[in-house]
Amino acid sequence: MIKTIIIDFGDVFINLDKTATQQNLKRMQIEDLPEHIHSRNRDYEQGFVTSDEISNIYRTEFPQLQHTEFLNSWNSILLDFPKYRLEFLQKLKNKEDYQLILLSNTNQNHIENIQSRVPFYEDFKSCFDAFYLSHEIGMRKPDVEIFEFILRQHELRAEECLFIDDTPENTKAAASLGMHVWTLEPTREDVIDLFTAKKELF
Repeated sequence: MIKTIIIDFGDVFINLDKTATQQNLKRMQIEDLPEHIHSRNRDYEQGFVTSDEISNIYRTEFPQLQHTEFLNSWNSILLDFPKYRLEFLQKLKNKEDYQLILLSNTNQNHIENIQSRVPFYEDFKSCFDAFYLSHEIGMRKPDVEIFEFILRQHELRAEECLFIDDTPENTKAAASLGMHVWTLEPTREDVIDLFTAKKELF
C-alpha cells in the first residue's frame, strides 16, 4: 500500500524546455560547455556555489557574456506551470490519504524566477508535507543518499513510497532502494493521470 508520494517539480508540475539554455548560449557563440563548467553547475544545484559565483564562473569562461544574458539564458529552461496541476495536487492534499513530499534538483536562480512568475507558488508549496530543493539540502538526484535521507528523515518504508520523476536515472536510483516509481514521460503523460497510470498501486 502506498502511504507516501514523493514528486519531482520540473516537467512534472512546471513545464521545461531542456534545450533552451544551450540554444540561447549558442546564439552568443558559446558551444559545448567544458566539463569543469558542468561540474560547477552540479555544485550550484547543491548549493555549494552561490548565484553570483555561478554567473562569474560563466562570464570568466566566456567574456562576451553579460550577467543579464547569462541569467536570461539560464532561466529560459522554465516554461509555464499549468494551474490544473495545482488543482489536482490540492485535491490530493485535501483527501489526506497520502503524505506528499516534493524532491527537486533545482537552484536559487530557477526558484526565484518561478516565485516571480507563478502567482500560486506558495499555494503549491503548502500542499506538501515536506518540500526539498537540492540547493537547500546539499544533495541531488540521482545520488542514492538523497533518497536515503528522505526515508530516514520521515521514517518511511521504501515499499510504501511512490516516487514520480521524468528522469530515468532518478527513478532507477529510487527503485534500487525498493521504492515504487513512475518515470513520467512529459510529452505524452501528465501527473494528473496518476491514478490511471499507476492504478495497480492504489
